[in-house]
Amino acid sequence: MPRMRGYALMASDSLVLLKLTFSIDTLSFSLDASLAVVAVVAIVSGIFWWLNHHKLRRFKLVKVDIALGKIGKAELRPNIEDIQVAHKIWTELVTRKAAIPIDPDHDVIVEVYDSWYALFTKVRELVSSIPAELIKEEKSTKELVRIATSTLNNGLRPHLTRWQARFRGWYEANSDRLKELTPQELQKQYPEYLELITDMKQINQQMIIYAEELKRLIDG
Repeated sequence: MPRMRGYALMASDSLVLLKLTFSIDTLSFSLDASLAVVAVVAIVSGIFWWLNHHKLRRFKLVKVDIALGKIGKAELRPNIEDIQVAHKIWTELVTRKAAIPIDPDHDVIVEVYDSWYALFTKVRELVSSIPAELIKEEKSTKELVRIATSTLNNGLRPHLTRWQARFRGWYEANSDRLKELTPQELQKQYPEYLELITDMKQINQQMIIYAEELKRLIDG
């Protein structure tokens, strides 16, 4: 007959939680129901803790008012992913000639357009990188995407479409005059300079406000 050995893990003198019995040929164990319940509770609690502190962590309701792209007033109760995306967009705005006041006497328009085009490209990449399931399931993420795309398509794009190519063409055609004039002096001779710079400053001011509203969203 096989030799048998047995071990028991005791919770008390009267309750056996885990019993392990083995022989040379066989190995078997039995799990007390109370231990099973404890294990299930621990696993479920761990899952809820992780969801609460990571994927579903939310911040308080934030109201924003954004003129750029005719967004107007909007409300978001962002989750942690929304805050991360908003912070990246904010960083792009405040480190470029977008949310920094334009000085017509010192800034060069073609350099401003280079910065705006890079901003447009970067924000579009950030929006496209957001997981589709997050946009579908999270109302706040969907609203953040709407704001980001509308500020580009209805705010920044119309100015670039109207002015950028026309001004660049004129500027390049007259670039030989840079031997006598500074870039700032030359750009002021553009036939529609006053209308262009007025529109540019308006968009610039709206982007400054946009950055401020994103910062409020980030700070909660």
